[in-house]
Amino acid sequence: MIEFNDVSKQYKDGTYAVKSFNAVINKGEFFVIIGPSGSGKTTTLKMINRLIELSGGTISINGQKISEYDIHELRWNIGYVLQQIALFPNMNIEENIAVVPELKKWNRETIKQRVNELLEMVGLDPEIYRERKPHELSGGQQQRIGVVRALAADPEMILMDEPFSALDPMTKVKLQDDMLDLQRRIQKTIVFVTHDIQEALKLGDRICIMNNGEIVQIGTPDDILYHPANDFVRDFVGVQEGITNEKMNLEDIVQQTEVAPSNPFETVSVTTSLQEILDKLTHHDQVFAERNGEMIGVINRQAFIQYLAEHVQKRGHMNE
Repeated sequence: MIEFNDVSKQYKDGTYAVKSFNAVINKGEFFVIIGPSGSGKTTTLKMINRLIELSGGTISINGQKISEYDIHELRWNIGYVLQQIALFPNMNIEENIAVVPELKKWNRETIKQRVNELLEMVGLDPEIYRERKPHELSGGQQQRIGVVRALAADPEMILMDEPFSALDPMTKVKLQDDMLDLQRRIQKTIVFVTHDIQEALKLGDRICIMNNGEIVQIGTPDDILYHPANDFVRDFVGVQEGITNEKMNLEDIVQQTEVAPSNPFETVSVTTSLQEILDKLTHHDQVFAERNGEMIGVINRQAFIQYLAEHVQKRGHMNE
């Protein structure tokens, strides 16, 4: 667990990059920080591993202030993934992944097993990729290595600073999907900074929207979309009045299932309003979908939020 208590960062000229930041990030949570340029999101992230020192307040990890940790121990236990992948160009992939385990004096055989395990975890065959140099990999493959390098020493948490923003759209979507799948398996505490609201809605268990160094709203994707705290959030997300009452065909996100529905069970029509589906998904991880009275599958919460985020983005493009 990460706890921010009245955290601030003030520069010598008196301006605040972050002011009165109070939040609790739960163990195993995917917590996304988003905001316009200069909102303080990256500064907030970097204060967690003390790349930027606090001016006031405290940050605690598992009940202990970060100032009380040995700086090296603190950073070894926090994985860090940047937009600039920053792999060591003269090292092969195995050597890049092994940097922190070697610093922690793991034995050679354990490191090799861990490298193989991590490469397989992100769909890269160790026999093919272990000896390659970074320049021999695509941008998406390099970023996968950046992610697994952050996981190499099995840290409690991972900080990710706009890790996919420099990638082409198709690669970005694929890595987002991979990240969701990976998180379901490893259940790490992830703090993820982005400027892309669609990415935030897709990935985040909760989203923290910042502006001018302060928190504007923290909430689930549902909260942010349908209960924006103010006009800033509403405009930033791009939700327009009336969207919740629109009727849209949701058959594209209906998943086939052989599991018989429990009795009683929640059903929705694939042509119902977004608000009705959202209301039911607030209380259930999934609902059964029907068309003309016939059960055709299930809609789960994650697929619905992703679908809705894409729809919001499309509406924004249409109205530009």
